[in-house]
Amino acid sequence: MKKKYEILIVDDNSENIKIAISILKSDKYNFSYALDAKQAVEILKTKRFDLLLLDVMMPEVDGFRLARLIKNTPVVEETPIIFLTERTDNDSIDEGFSIGAVDYVTKPFHPVELRSRVSNHLELLNFREEFKHNSIELTSEMNALQDRNYTELELAQREIIEILSEIMESDSGETACHVKRVAKISKALAVYEGHLEEHEIETLYVAAPLHDIGKVLVDKKILHKNGDLTTDEFHAMQEHSFHAVKMLKNSKKGIIKAARVIAYEHHENYDGSGYPRGIKGESIHIFSRIVAIADVLDTLTHERHYEKAWSFEEAVKYIIDLKGTKFDPRLIDVFINHLEIFKDIVEDNTCK
Repeated sequence: MKKKYEILIVDDNSENIKIAISILKSDKYNFSYALDAKQAVEILKTKRFDLLLLDVMMPEVDGFRLARLIKNTPVVEETPIIFLTERTDNDSIDEGFSIGAVDYVTKPFHPVELRSRVSNHLELLNFREEFKHNSIELTSEMNALQDRNYTELELAQREIIEILSEIMESDSGETACHVKRVAKISKALAVYEGHLEEHEIETLYVAAPLHDIGKVLVDKKILHKNGDLTTDEFHAMQEHSFHAVKMLKNSKKGIIKAARVIAYEHHENYDGSGYPRGIKGESIHIFSRIVAIADVLDTLTHERHYEKAWSFEEAVKYIIDLKGTKFDPRLIDVFINHLEIFKDIVEDNTCK
C-alpha cells in the first residue's frame, strides 16, 4: 500500500485553505489545517507532517516567525516548508529562503503551479529519507570491503568515475584539474583526520571528483555567467544537488553511494545554514564535510571566469574564519596543522 503524505496548511483565511485543498485534492494526500501559528504549534506537538504550507501574513505570529520556531525544534526541523504569500518582493523571498523554506507559492494560487511544487517537494522528501537509509548502508558496506582487493569490476567502476569526472569538467564550468585536486585534498585531509579506515579514504578519493556532477544539468548560461547571479539563477544553481541525487540514485555500489552523498551534502554548513536540507554538525556525512573544505580551497586559489584567483594565504584565512559556521571545527584544526601539504596540492597544475 502506497504511503499517503501528510500536509499541514496554516492560513488565517479559511477560504484560502479550502481553495488549496480543492486544488491539491488527491488520494495521495491527507490534509490538516490551522488558522494561526498557535493552532499550528499545538497540532505539531501531536502529529508529524511530510510538508508544511505556511501563510506569511498572519496576525500576532506571522509565517516567518512560525517557520523559525519550527526550524529550531529538533523533531520537526527537517520538515519542508513552502510559503504561501502575496508578497513577491526580493527581501521577503530572501528572508523566507534564509529561514529554511524550500519554495514560495504566490497568491492567488495558480492550480498547476501549486500542484507541481507540492508534488516535486514530496518527491524530494522521498530522496531525503532514502539518503538517511543509504548513509547507514554506506558505512556498513565500506566496513565489509575493508579486507577485499579491488576486482576487475571495481577497477572498471573507478575508471568510469574518472571518465564521468572529465565529462563534468568540460560541461559544467569546472576548470581542467579542479576535480582531481579536490580528490587529492580530500584524501590528504581524510588521512590526517585520523579516524577513517584505509578503505574509507580510498572510497572518498575515488568518489570526490563527482561532487558537482549535478551541474551538467544546470543551464549553461547560468554556469558561465560573468557577474553575480540573480536570486532565481542562484536557486537554479542550488538545484544541482538534487540533479546529482536523481542521476546517481539507482546504483547500489558503495563508491557511487558515496559520490551521491557527497554531491548532495557538500554545500551543507556545519551550523545548519547550508543547502539543500539545512542539516548541521555530524548529521552531515564526514565525506561531505571533508569535500566542502577541499572544494572551497581549490576554487578560491584558481582563477574562474567570474573571479580572479586568491593567494593560498587569503584562501586559508577565509576558511579558518568560517570554522564552526561553514566548516567542521575539528577538520579545520587538522587543516591548519598541515597547511604545507595542502599548498603543494593546490599549486600542482600537472593534473596527474
